[in-house]
Amino acid sequence: MSRRELREQIFKMLFRAQFHETEELPEQLALFFEELDKKEEEDTAYIQRKFDAIMSQLTEIDRLVNEAAQGWKTSRMGKVDLSIIRLAVYEMKFEEDVPTGVAINEAVELAKAYGTDDSASFVNGILAKLV
Repeated sequence: MSRRELREQIFKMLFRAQFHETEELPEQLALFFEELDKKEEEDTAYIQRKFDAIMSQLTEIDRLVNEAAQGWKTSRMGKVDLSIIRLAVYEMKFEEDVPTGVAINEAVELAKAYGTDDSASFVNGILAKLV
């Protein structure tokens, strides 16, 4: 899978995680991989590692988002937008090999594909405040 496809799969898993308790996540991840087309062992390992890394930093990621999002809290954000923002913030703040501009651009593209008409500008606005 390309980096973009991997990122999209991680976004989908982050979205899915919002509907389940923490103790259910290993089972949900297993089900996710069963349903995944075109899976290679290295792709599933990458998705697993990055998902786990994001989940381990979730408190810090949400703190950063809440500070940047004036008038919005993560608890009020749409689940699609929040999943995209969390992925992008992780890439911006915790992954040195992903340029900030790439993380933002990829997030905006995901928002266009999966969010509402306003999602791309909302996601872009939040992420721009974190730069």
